[in-house]
Amino acid sequence: AKWAPYKSVDVHTHMYFPRYMDMLRERAGSKAVPFVAPGLTEGAPERLVILPSEAEEASTATGRPIDTEYYDVDVKLRFMDRHGVAASIVSLANPWLEMLNDAEATLLAAQLNDDLQGMCDASGGRLYGFGTVPVQDPVAAGKEVERIARELPSLKGIILGTNGCGQGLDDPALAPLFDAVEATGATIFLHPHYGVGNEHFGNAGHSLFLALGFPFETTTAIARMIVSGTFDTYPNLKMLIAHSGGTLPFLAGRLDSCVMHDLAIHTRLNKAPTEYLQNMYYDSTIYHEPGLNATIDLVGADRIFYGTDNPFFPPMNPATNDFDPHADEDWPSTIKNYKIMGDLTDGVADGILRGNAEKIFGIKV
Repeated sequence: AKWAPYKSVDVHTHMYFPRYMDMLRERAGSKAVPFVAPGLTEGAPERLVILPSEAEEASTATGRPIDTEYYDVDVKLRFMDRHGVAASIVSLANPWLEMLNDAEATLLAAQLNDDLQGMCDASGGRLYGFGTVPVQDPVAAGKEVERIARELPSLKGIILGTNGCGQGLDDPALAPLFDAVEATGATIFLHPHYGVGNEHFGNAGHSLFLALGFPFETTTAIARMIVSGTFDTYPNLKMLIAHSGGTLPFLAGRLDSCVMHDLAIHTRLNKAPTEYLQNMYYDSTIYHEPGLNATIDLVGADRIFYGTDNPFFPPMNPATNDFDPHADEDWPSTIKNYKIMGDLTDGVADGILRGNAEKIFGIKV
């Protein structure tokens, strides 16, 4: 394959596991977001409505097509084969379990994590995972982190949204979860879902919500964790931040300056904000060389991992002039990140593509 020499380890790659898809289909009758509905015509792909704002706007109310690339592990492996991805840390795509009640979320999280371990076991060492937790119940979430560490060896940590149990990630109620994460050495892969600034993104389809709202959400969540002192309370939290840290690499100096001149905040923190950011990990999923270089400048290349964000952002099928994940085409978002790697020095690129994942996650390819 053309891209085989890259031998990358993909830390930002998602699925809606079959059991989760069943749950989303069951929600179609009530149209309680999120849900998966039948295709618009007979034989057409099912439609995913993932965000409340989608259901409210005409341009997105019917959702987006969702086919086997979202839930079939064989399709995931074929994507990896085509694009030179040697191993992937697969995570459940947003919105995870946050729409369920505590008991439902606790049961489904354990089932999904067991399913993911089974998928990894059957992959011949190519698949690993970030597990899912019932974050709305921090005690149960902490217990699931401990079970993952104890019983599910292919799971390298958990994926977590920014909402926490309803009040954000700087909420003291999350103590049982963060205690368990620190004690087990698990990684939290922090990923957005809700967006920030959504009131400005109407009549623009998905584009501004994803391009701006997602990274703004991540930026806000981590900044709040910093200024609240959460990282002083939990100095050993291992955080992997999606989308190259949102806008934090660009705004870190401004955050330092504003905190330094706010005595109520400055005097209660042990470090400047930049120092907390330099203790975190980041993916390379930003599709822009200046953006990746800003992250490298902030934290060093040894804290950055390769990511594709598959199965989102599929290629265009020239025959239909529409996006088609099954087209015999390379995925442009994935290739763009590879081409950015080509502009880095060999040692830096090799570390981001695979070396850092071997060092931090023990994944050798």
